[in-house]
Amino acid sequence: MGRPRTPVALVTGTAQGIGQAIADLLEADGLEVLRTDRNEMDVTDAAAVARFVNSAPPIDVLVNSAGGVLGQVHKPLEEVTDEEWHAIVDVNLTGTFHCVRAVVSSMKQRGWGRIVTISSGAGRSVSLTGIQAYASAKAAQINFTRQMAHELGPYGITVNAIAPGFVLSNPTTIAQWESYGPEGQRRLKEGIALRRLGEASDIANGVSFFVSERASWITGQTLSIDGGSALF
Repeated sequence: MGRPRTPVALVTGTAQGIGQAIADLLEADGLEVLRTDRNEMDVTDAAAVARFVNSAPPIDVLVNSAGGVLGQVHKPLEEVTDEEWHAIVDVNLTGTFHCVRAVVSSMKQRGWGRIVTISSGAGRSVSLTGIQAYASAKAAQINFTRQMAHELGPYGITVNAIAPGFVLSNPTTIAQWESYGPEGQRRLKEGIALRRLGEASDIANGVSFFVSERASWITGQTLSIDGGSALF
């Protein structure tokens, strides 16, 4: 079976930044986009995810963009509480699991689907802010992507991930950038081959590619969109 005439895309975490840019670009690409944030669908709540997906048109494209550090900052591991750990793992990793599980049955029936998860450079290296749960959850998203690509490939479903570098996309990343001061900002840029920070549109472009027919034989991959940070 081929790509649906007008695919329906579910994009999570669209209130601002990267998720919003992804939803905007997919709409410009001609997809029907269902935008969700916590108010519309809490990805950590399996029942809420199932209700939303069951009430929506069949989902052809899923973009897992919900996540983040939830305002947490680095602290020594022995001071990290169970609640802090689980909050980040739940929204980043478990939320991705809930959403993928909810959409795959209908994708299998149609023999076509695209799943893209927004991980992080922290999942391939370390968290710049030192948040242990975030680095761990983002790394797990990458391996979940591989496993799902292996499982769902026979049904015509591709599963890929994007690992963004430092992108000024929301109040949290702006505050982080400002906290570095002029010297820290200079050092961060020097660790990027292209010597500039990322923009939300840079990440959206990667999602647009993975969703398109140009990427129809690409699955199980994690694309670093980081201006060359991974080179260092």
